[in-house]
Amino acid sequence: MLNILKQASLAGQQENFSLLTHHLQQLSLGKNGQTQQRLNDEEFQLALSLGLQVLKSGDFQEKWDLVKVLPKLGKAVIAPVISILEDEALDLEVRWFAGRILGQFDDPAVVMVLVKLLKDGEDEELAYMASEALANIGTSAVAALSRFPESPEARLLAVQALAHIHRPEIIEPLLSVVNDPSWEIRATAIETLSNFRSPSITPVLLNALTDKVAAVRKEAVIGLGLLRTLLPDLDLVKRIKPLLYDLNLEVCHQAAIALGRLATLDAHQALVKALQSPATPISLQIEIVRAFSWEFTTNSLQQLQAVLREAATPVCREIISVLGMVESDYLKPKAAEILIDFCQSGQLAT
Repeated sequence: MLNILKQASLAGQQENFSLLTHHLQQLSLGKNGQTQQRLNDEEFQLALSLGLQVLKSGDFQEKWDLVKVLPKLGKAVIAPVISILEDEALDLEVRWFAGRILGQFDDPAVVMVLVKLLKDGEDEELAYMASEALANIGTSAVAALSRFPESPEARLLAVQALAHIHRPEIIEPLLSVVNDPSWEIRATAIETLSNFRSPSITPVLLNALTDKVAAVRKEAVIGLGLLRTLLPDLDLVKRIKPLLYDLNLEVCHQAAIALGRLATLDAHQALVKALQSPATPISLQIEIVRAFSWEFTTNSLQQLQAVLREAATPVCREIISVLGMVESDYLKPKAAEILIDFCQSGQLAT
């Protein structure tokens, strides 16, 4: 056995974890930072065991130092460290440092476990650590995750993992699953692609507006609303307007928000038409009123004024609230005029 391992083992018996970590550092690196010769299985298992001893029993600084050392032992440390991260009986600090160690590996298994940690939302600090680690994942893990398995469940997990890696390399693999039989995969892919600015994404979002599953349509309309400034040559109002009358109310709400963000004359006219329809639910009417607040214009204030005279009480209250949000010096007098006229009319909105 290497002498340095014997010294590390003795430091472990004495619970001198700072010295133990120092010896592991010497074991991992030779002169000038060059990697030492490979350990045999027995030596590796001892080094790993000693490292995990520091992880579980060391103080904060000792664990912090270990994070820089343990990954140098290689990918064989991944599985036991994942076990520690997933052990809910362990102290959160121990699991937090386990996550930081894993975050240094560009490996699909690491991505999967970090994504699961984020989804579970068990602890805010653990979730934040996982998100930071995922942000540093490299291209080889992306490539591995992009080889989608046949199982729908495993494929969904791989897509969800890619969704947490904010790198342009994920665009192509996600584009390959936008027509997947699983609506969850389609929705996740559409939602994630909406965060990128690429010409190849626009046709995908437009096609998804007519998806048979509401969750996919909703993500598509949200995405187009976010990309509105990059798509000036597309008649987005014409594309989005039908979704104001979607059978799914959540899709209708997102269509209203997207049209409000567009803030064109056509967009406002589409919103008012839906707002004045007797078939429009009150909750959607309120969302439409809020949509006008994305960007006020003289025309939008006039439209709200016309609706204010005949709207249901909850909608009237929302219009009054929205008019109070006008900040433009040019439009404030008009908003004030509308509110004064409403008060003098004697119409109640309480």
